[in-house]
Parts: sequence; structure tokens; C-alpha cells
Amino acid sequence: MSEVKTNNTEEKKEGIIRRLYNWMLSWAETRWACWAMFLFAMAESIFFPIPPDVFLIALCVGLPKKSFKYALICTAGSVFGAVIGFGLGAFAWEVVDSWFIPSIFSQEAFDKVADLYAQWNFWLVFTAGFTPLPYKLITISAGICLGIQEFGLFILASIISRGLRFFLVAGLIWKFGAPIKKFIDKYFNLCATAFMILLIGGFLAVKYLF
Repeated sequence: MSEVKTNNTEEKKEGIIRRLYNWMLSWAETRWACWAMFLFAMAESIFFPIPPDVFLIALCVGLPKKSFKYALICTAGSVFGAVIGFGLGAFAWEVVDSWFIPSIFSQEAFDKVADLYAQWNFWLVFTAGFTPLPYKLITISAGICLGIQEFGLFILASIISRGLRFFLVAGLIWKFGAPIKKFIDKYFNLCATAFMILLIGGFLAVKYLF
């Protein structure tokens, strides 16, 4: 009986996500598309479950010559949302924690991220900003774990990682057009994760070997 309830709950969540996904993409056909992307990117850095990449890809495929403009807007929205998320963690966590946990992310995930900040700080933010890791979890926990004294480091990591991710997506579509969309949908996150593993692995090798 419990398995049936679990399956029904998962199906409902998938249905909600699918409706949100379709509603999100419907804005790509309107004159408010750029503002919508800014807001979606901002919201995803705080609570929204769907990454802004899907909206960015839709706009870039529709008008490749404006791909880098769209990437800039997406980056700006995401970093602006990161600032809000950081502020919530630094100044208002006791007020909003019951809303974020467990509806947005679990207590277990939050505790794991808190433990990682002590060792990785900049690299944790950078990795989450570039890979499929839940960026919203990182932005809010950064405000709690790093504190306002590390805000500059947080923003630097956010700008570089988010910009790198979105401009890379836009650049691929600008260069190769619509056919590259299938590759991005299927392999981009895997490639991004592999890149981060190699990058961090390289820095660790330099640190411990030399």
C-alpha cells in the first residue's frame, strides 16, 4: 500500500514539473521572453525546480544571432537570484527554513552541503553553478555557512560559473544551430560534470604533488 502511495506521489510531482516546464516554455513565444528568462533564472537560484537552460536553449534556437545576449540576461538573472538566496541564508534563515525544508530540499542534503563549505567554499559554489548540482541549495547555504565576509568570493564564483555555463550553451547553438540541441539535452550536464572533476582533480594534483 505504501509503495502505491509513493508511486502516486512521484507521478503527481512529475505532472506538476511537466506543467511548470510547459508553462515556462510558453513564455518564449511572447514579447516578454527576455524578462521571463531573467525571472526564471533568478527564481531557479532560490526555489524554482527547472533550470533556466531549457528556456535559454529555446530562445537561442529561435534566434541564434542573439544567443550571447540571451546568455548575458540568463547569467544576470541567475546571479541576482543567488544574491537573494545568499541574503536569505545570511539574514533570514530562521524565518524561512521551515518553508525550504523539506519542500525545496531535504535536511540531509542541506547538512551535507554545510559540511562541504568548510573545505571547498569557492569550488563548491563554482561546481554547483556550472554542473547540474542544485544551485539553490548552494546559494542559500552559502549565506549561512560562509557569512557576509565571504560574499565577494561567493559572487565571483557565481558570476564565473553561471556565465561559463550559459555562454557555453549559447555559443554551441550560435556555432552549430538547432542540430546541437539534442546533444546539449543529452550530454551537456555529463560533460560539465566531467570537466569539473578533471579541473578540481588537476588542482588537487598540483597541491599535493608539488
